[in-house]
Amino acid sequence: MRVIYICLLYAIGPFLWLSLWWRGQRLPAYRHRRFERFGHVRVAPVGVAVWVHAVSVGETMAALPLIRALVARHGHGRVFVTSGTPTGSERVQVALGDQVQHSYAPYDLPHVVQRFLDRLQPQQVVVMETELWPCLFRQLRRRGIPLVIANARLSPRSVRGYGRVRGFAASVLGDITLVAAQSDADADRFRQLGASRVATLGNLKFDVEPDATQVAAGRADRARWGDVPVWVAASTHEGEDAKVLAAHRHLRAQLPGAVLILVPRHPQRFQRVAERIAAQGWQLQTRSAGGPTAQVPEVLLGDSMGEMWHYLAMADVAFVAGSFAPIGGHNVLEPAVLGLPVLFGPHMHNFRPAADLLTAAGGGIEVADETALAARLVELLPDAGRRQQAGAAALAALQPSRGALAAHLRALCPPAPEPAHG
Repeated sequence: MRVIYICLLYAIGPFLWLSLWWRGQRLPAYRHRRFERFGHVRVAPVGVAVWVHAVSVGETMAALPLIRALVARHGHGRVFVTSGTPTGSERVQVALGDQVQHSYAPYDLPHVVQRFLDRLQPQQVVVMETELWPCLFRQLRRRGIPLVIANARLSPRSVRGYGRVRGFAASVLGDITLVAAQSDADADRFRQLGASRVATLGNLKFDVEPDATQVAAGRADRARWGDVPVWVAASTHEGEDAKVLAAHRHLRAQLPGAVLILVPRHPQRFQRVAERIAAQGWQLQTRSAGGPTAQVPEVLLGDSMGEMWHYLAMADVAFVAGSFAPIGGHNVLEPAVLGLPVLFGPHMHNFRPAADLLTAAGGGIEVADETALAARLVELLPDAGRRQQAGAAALAALQPSRGALAAHLRALCPPAPEPAHG
């Protein structure tokens, strides 16, 4: 299976290059720095203590507290962070700047991985959540470089998929130094596939800390609008915007002054979503054009990257998207940590434990469709007491699950042994 995997990768190798060029037609960032994906990276003279890979925005946000703690421990510039998407890359650069070195991750081709590792020579590697790269993992094992899968999760669906190649999966998992699972259920699933070095260290997303500067700015912008009901639809995907706008139309029939903050997940959709909103006749402001202004809009389009805390701080209620479409949901814990009631659709398989936790506490509400979403908003937005109660319940539900960051740091950076006493 490993030989077949490598042969298939080399067979599609030329198409990987063409794919970057083709995707760059819509999003030029896919063309920029494309050589990094083939292992051509520059490494600062300070060297690399830890390489952290976070494939996209969600994994990057979860990894930020861990990365900052590793920077504090190892020193400025000695943590190397890789991304798989332009949005993830942009989030790293905005949040961390020159605190870290950064590039796109290499493709899992043997010669590409060798080139990349020869240049980085990391002392340790951390891969976030679910990324399994057979060639990379085998190279790390051969070089004696410890590999940790941090915040690791594995859905039952993934277990069934990997189960079709169980021997190959067990071989890949056998190259990992430690699988740091989010939950006991995730740990059991990894063991089912053959992982032997597994520990439940908790979910790093529970240790998320708001960006205080963004929160303050968001609340100042909200104050300019006065006492109007505001809700945010965070991280929408294709097909969800129409449902969110339909829910907003139902809502405004009951609360004419209500404002929607609509934040698409991917920047390449910003212009298209703006055009759809305008075509439906909504009074629109955009963040990129200087909004929000003192004039209260019907819809504010969050067409900026890395400002989710700003948008959440402006809202009374949050709907977390990626859950009306079969995407698997997004991070429901960010609005919860700000004390907001959290709504989400039925497709939450990537965040089901967190969604169930908030629902059980009374701080999260699952809605089946746009009609149910509108009905819940009509209930919550006019009722400050009910909102505050639900938001406080959401925040309180997080507290017992915090501490994953400290557990991961202990696993990654075990304390030095006590000096021997003569």
